[in-house]
Amino acid sequence: MNGTLHADLPQLAPEFNARVLHDVPMSKHTSWHAGGPADLFFAPRDATDLASFLRQLPPSVPMLWIGLGSNLLVRDGGVRGAVVVTHGALGALERVSATRIYAEAGVPCARIARQCVKWGLGPAEFFAGIPGTLGGALAMNAGAWGGETWRHVVEVDVLDRGGTRHTRTPADYDIGYRQVRGPADEWFIAARMEFERKPGANEAAIRELLEKRRQTQPIGEWSCGSVFTNPPGDHAARLIESAGLKGFRIGDASVSEKHANFIINHGAARAADIEAVILHVQRTVAAVHHIDLTTEVRIVGDPA
Repeated sequence: MNGTLHADLPQLAPEFNARVLHDVPMSKHTSWHAGGPADLFFAPRDATDLASFLRQLPPSVPMLWIGLGSNLLVRDGGVRGAVVVTHGALGALERVSATRIYAEAGVPCARIARQCVKWGLGPAEFFAGIPGTLGGALAMNAGAWGGETWRHVVEVDVLDRGGTRHTRTPADYDIGYRQVRGPADEWFIAARMEFERKPGANEAAIRELLEKRRQTQPIGEWSCGSVFTNPPGDHAARLIESAGLKGFRIGDASVSEKHANFIINHGAARAADIEAVILHVQRTVAAVHHIDLTTEVRIVGDPA
């Protein structure tokens, strides 16, 4: 562990020193099942507990927030600083008016889809196709099947590095396709979202969409979901497949035979193998199609 962090740790309150874990393998907390250790790992009890932790954490300690660990590649050298996991803590989901809901950042997107159907609200079925939590969906404007997260956001609650809570509106952010830019050193902890009344909504639509997903994507295998964003007017999967890259393999990582925009860990892939496949795909598609693919997945941490 970084020596600076050892020096900083005594500044935490005793209750946090006892609850902060050290050198936690991130392979246990990512959907790719790869990645080195986090120096510090903290699971808050709720938003108030998290705010207290932030107030205790020295400003010199870097931070990474995660939910379900999808859309994330942690390099084999691990993560310097503190990892905060919101899933299991920030889990409130409630209806606050006829058409508005309140959801905390740790709520799985699939749960939002199912609950909105029960409440007769939509269109929210697309959330079932996002393999992560609301916090991650807010951070990257995640979407599926033509729907996008921020189209429904009325306002968000965030915590800053000092543990202070703020409420912001979409006007405070530059929101685009799979990207959201806003104030630095703030993290989403909740959102209020607006939908329309859909009295006839039922789970059949979600089941139909999930069945389509199962037929076309490698569900059940270790992946991060889509690796690359779709370039304007095209699809990353089509470009990768037409470049002859389905099945391309380095170590135990390969481009999926079922859907070319997925990279699979077959069981023993290192993060370096996965990243090498990503780079090879980018270089090959650039050479064949003269298009630069942009990663949708977030790559963090130090090399081995």
